[in-house]
Amino acid sequence: MAIGTTLDVGRTAEELAEAMVPGFADLVTVDLAASVLRGEEPAGREETWCRVASRDIHGNRVPAPSGGPITFAPGSPQLRSLATGQALMKSELLTTTWWRGGREPEGAQGTADEGLHSLITVPLTARGVVLGVVGLWRSENPQAFEEDDLALAEEMSTRAAVCIENARRYVREHTTATTLQRSLLPRDVPDHTAVEVAHRYRPTGEGGGGDWFDVIPLSGTRVALVVGDVVGHGLYATATMGRLRTAVHNFSVLDLPPDELLSRLDELVDRNDTRGTVEETIGHVSGATCLYSIYDPTTGTCIVARAGHPPPVVVDDEGVVRSLEVPASPSLGMGRGLPFEAAEFQLPEGSRLVLYTDGLVRDRDPDLLHTTLACTAGLTPEETCTRILETMVVGEPQDDIALLVARTNRLDPAQTAQWRVPADPAAVASVRSECLRQLEQWGLGEISYATELILSELITNAVRYGAEPIRVRMLYDRTLICEVFDASSTAPHLRRAATTDEGGRGLFLVAQLTERWGTRYFARGKVIWAEQPLNGEAMEPNADATEALLEQWGD
Repeated sequence: MAIGTTLDVGRTAEELAEAMVPGFADLVTVDLAASVLRGEEPAGREETWCRVASRDIHGNRVPAPSGGPITFAPGSPQLRSLATGQALMKSELLTTTWWRGGREPEGAQGTADEGLHSLITVPLTARGVVLGVVGLWRSENPQAFEEDDLALAEEMSTRAAVCIENARRYVREHTTATTLQRSLLPRDVPDHTAVEVAHRYRPTGEGGGGDWFDVIPLSGTRVALVVGDVVGHGLYATATMGRLRTAVHNFSVLDLPPDELLSRLDELVDRNDTRGTVEETIGHVSGATCLYSIYDPTTGTCIVARAGHPPPVVVDDEGVVRSLEVPASPSLGMGRGLPFEAAEFQLPEGSRLVLYTDGLVRDRDPDLLHTTLACTAGLTPEETCTRILETMVVGEPQDDIALLVARTNRLDPAQTAQWRVPADPAAVASVRSECLRQLEQWGLGEISYATELILSELITNAVRYGAEPIRVRMLYDRTLICEVFDASSTAPHLRRAATTDEGGRGLFLVAQLTERWGTRYFARGKVIWAEQPLNGEAMEPNADATEALLEQWGD
């Protein structure tokens, strides 16, 4: 009988018991520290002990139920072996009572009548740490244990202890990786006007995988939907997943288009792999996949790029299913400088965009996902996730599964207003006045003063330093978003103005009046945007406050 065929602590203890009964002993008990079962090292004499495995030749002489906690009698041979780290043997139990520790062991009344006449206890020790103890008894076999038997019991227990220690360390790494992964994955996705989102994560029994997903709010009411997969399991895969997810968040702040974001992510992965040590390169990131998409609720467009990842699937309200034909690109770290390609799609309002990792479709009928989704007409994203997993995943999955379902919404046209701006400084006042009238129609007169200052700065900068065409757009959503487009790629930046400078403080003022602001670029041109709260908490720039702020930048 082999011992240590798995990395399961309980199964290894059972294999030890099975190997010793009936050929060597008539009854075997294996007691381990409770901390070992959790993957931790034993805490010493204060440890709680659990009966992990037991076996006898008849099945009715087990001192305690397997798996249950057990209390050893004071002075018992088990406690002595645990305390000293030495094996004990008593060949004639019927003539002595010292091994009982002053009372009968739990569940062992009538031991003498049952014929248990010889005993060996051996501590399970690995790396100098006592993990538990093995009890060996003879009853049917009339021959008492001898010195050769003691040596054999010690040899088998030593080998079993090494296997149990390996299993314990695996449990520890598995628990650590699973805990780390749970902390790195988003606990919840942010509410967003653009999409209604539901998600599922189904790990394998190995735990600590590299599958992940994310929902990232972007400027202009847009939203990024992301899924990724790092090959393998364990701490390295989980830590790598966290690094990639953090990198995607950082790159998304730059408002990069999907193909450019994946190019930068690929470059980051390739650079990290080539600079790593030999030990680090053994589990390098190459082979990780990612899909990055941006949905814009003002236009209904969705731009998608993928790096070695399965394409997304779209389901409309009538249940018509189609895969989006996104150009395939190599996995991250494998492109070696090859460009990534993005595709743009028009999604009707109410469409459900389904993003997933390959664990959902691996070793399954390739048409099963489409067939399943075709029967989900009218379901919410939450109901869609549930239906997909119930239909496609039976039992424990062979690989981790990350699933993200987003139902698309459209921003009401009445919440959007835009104007063309002539490249004439005299036109700024008239455009600003039209914007303020629109604020009154939306019932946002409370923030009109701050909005006027913001628009004056952004439009004036575009007229002075930008290029035609120039356009202003306001979006009324959970915040008020002011955007100024122009055809120049040069963007203003926040700088420190000297007391003698005539300008340079406009963007500083914009930064004080908004929740956030920034720039995003297009193939031809850019947009400067700024978001204001709707609740009137935007700072009103009275003279005292303005002077106090500017003093922070004075010479």
